[in-house]
Amino acid sequence: MEERLRQILAEDVGQGDISTELVVPAGITAKAEVVSKDQGVVAGIEEAEILLESLDLEVEALVRDGEEVERNQVLFRICGDARTILSVERTLLNVLSRMSGIATATRKVIEQLQGSGFKTRVACTRKTAPGLLYFDKKAVLLGGGDTHRLHLDDMILIKDNHVSLAGSVRKAVVKAKEHASLSKKIEVEVSNIEDVMAAVEAGADIVMLDNFSPKRVEKAVALLKKKGLRGCVVLEASGGITSENVVEFARSGVDLVSMGEITHSTRALNMSLEVMPVKKGRST
Repeated sequence: MEERLRQILAEDVGQGDISTELVVPAGITAKAEVVSKDQGVVAGIEEAEILLESLDLEVEALVRDGEEVERNQVLFRICGDARTILSVERTLLNVLSRMSGIATATRKVIEQLQGSGFKTRVACTRKTAPGLLYFDKKAVLLGGGDTHRLHLDDMILIKDNHVSLAGSVRKAVVKAKEHASLSKKIEVEVSNIEDVMAAVEAGADIVMLDNFSPKRVEKAVALLKKKGLRGCVVLEASGGITSENVVEFARSGVDLVSMGEITHSTRALNMSLEVMPVKKGRST
């Protein structure tokens, strides 16, 4: 984690923070506070501590990951070399702001469902920012959501292109079951009700109803109940699910909704770093 964070910092710093080096004298110790300008769920505190401590800065966290914070609340205090604090500022805030925005959006959807009386689980997708998959997925987890697959090796997920090359949903599932480890669940993406039955009868553990409307989901659920198969499979709705229609999908009877918008379209939580000079010389 420290190495990954230092890579992100190095990308921002380039050959050096020339603005800070030209304006701020060497050897000045400063204190700083990171403040949330928005209300929401904070995420990225652990990552912030790892990054700052790796740069020999002292950190005092005042909140924990997953906690709800108010506007203008201080998240943590930093003390150390002034040049270092200024150089790490934007990387630090970018990680915190993005992760907290994702955690906040996830929590809102979950509370929306719970407020309507549903226990439907909320998961993210693999629509994350390049290079930030871990951070985006962890933020969903801190918001109370499910990470779904962290990596391609976590679970067998047979999508439409796999089915196209395998020949059919049934053939794809059968082939996967012949060679898969017992530790790996098999999920199948389907686009019609006929393939729902094929996937379940072939032994899929999870069926993803891709771009189904809530009414089509209801029909799939009713058919499985009629065949006595509803309890044999986890149903996931995915595609086009937003905070505006998520309750409709929960009402349709699925166990899980996966939403791309909580990672790819979420507004970052506004945060700032406020620094105050203290004295010359390094702190001890």
